[in-house]
Amino acid sequence: MIPRYSRQEMADIWSPETKFRIWFEIEAHACTALAELGVIPNEAAETIWERGGKAEFDVARIDEIEREVKHDVIAFLTHLGEFIGEDSRFVHQGMTSSDVLDTCLNVQLVRAADLLLEDMDKLLAALKRRAFEHKDTITIGRSHGIHAEPTTFGVKLAQAYVEFERCRERLVLARKEVATCAISGAVGTFANIDPHVEEHVAKSLGLVPEPVSTQVIPRDRHAMFFAVLGVVASSIERLATEIRHLQRTEVLEAEEFFSKGQKGSSAMPHKRNPILTENLTGLARIVRMAVNPAMENVALWHERDISHSSVERMIGPDATVTLDFALVRLTNVVDNLLVYPERMLGNMNRLGGLVHSQRILLALTQAGSSREDAYRLVQRNAMKVWDSYQVAGSATVDFLEELLGDADVRKFLSEEEIRERFDLGYHTKHADTIFKRVFGES
Repeated sequence: MIPRYSRQEMADIWSPETKFRIWFEIEAHACTALAELGVIPNEAAETIWERGGKAEFDVARIDEIEREVKHDVIAFLTHLGEFIGEDSRFVHQGMTSSDVLDTCLNVQLVRAADLLLEDMDKLLAALKRRAFEHKDTITIGRSHGIHAEPTTFGVKLAQAYVEFERCRERLVLARKEVATCAISGAVGTFANIDPHVEEHVAKSLGLVPEPVSTQVIPRDRHAMFFAVLGVVASSIERLATEIRHLQRTEVLEAEEFFSKGQKGSSAMPHKRNPILTENLTGLARIVRMAVNPAMENVALWHERDISHSSVERMIGPDATVTLDFALVRLTNVVDNLLVYPERMLGNMNRLGGLVHSQRILLALTQAGSSREDAYRLVQRNAMKVWDSYQVAGSATVDFLEELLGDADVRKFLSEEEIRERFDLGYHTKHADTIFKRVFGES
């Protein structure tokens, strides 16, 4: 985590202070359950909650102890004992370090997922608003980066909306995957701690008991979680890349908001660069970087090892903090995106009507021409227009006029039938249908 790409609310989830507070709550809830079972005195559990609950854990002190004992959980328990006193002997009864570490990690991932879901709700709201704003804004659809057929800018944004809606659904499932608790002791057999303790701690922290923890919570759960974060990051990059392409000088159909006083280049005062979406492309790479290590963490030795630990200490904060920042940044980009409908229409018209080629092809086949002959007739006229575009940068030959003057085409189609196939509205007539599929009847 670096401050430049961090929001405080998400970063706080991963702070040492938050971690140690969660550790204490796990231990204290376990003591409550142990007291209910008669394993430790009720008074001891109350003292642990009272004194530990008021404690301001000293991160530097815990680090100092850890340098001596070479064990982070023992260092914390030693420091906790300095607050609690004699009753600290009842803390961590029958538990192992993984009970604390794994349960804490899952609490942090659940909290992170909740923030990410809030982020996605705001992004979805922005996409919906802009999609309806531009439902009927005609623009050219591109395949392979080349003009294909007309669509609307609103349909483009509706596509992004349903993609992030799917991402949200996956994240809800990923949150459920990691919302488990393990308080099962060494090798996960509950030999020295009753399963009731795990059930109590899980319920208190909003988790569910891990069915079989083997001392550690299985890492396939975490692999699923980080894989979903990687997919969300890829969807961010997809939309960011689309905006970057649309902002290119030769296209300039949409543009990141450029504020008064903003500067795009240290050398060239005229520049208005797509810095936010370029940044989002880079941030997406960082989030996806966590996916492979999370997958590799699944294969641990026997009932446990700690090869996963160092990985998770890094990817947990880095992936969630970065994705949180990226989602908020993308929402800002969408909210403030500058859209240029006239430029969209102008770019489409630069190709001299070629975007209607498929309609002419279909009309010829419906009028009796073979598909092969129809394709040849349309293409030979289209290439004249294309060649003129290549030379001048805007077509100087008109596709409609070429077709009207082609005797072979006119054998099948009248002037009226040809002109009818150049109606832009034909291509966007089902925009409402698409919007109803995406947004319902709203």
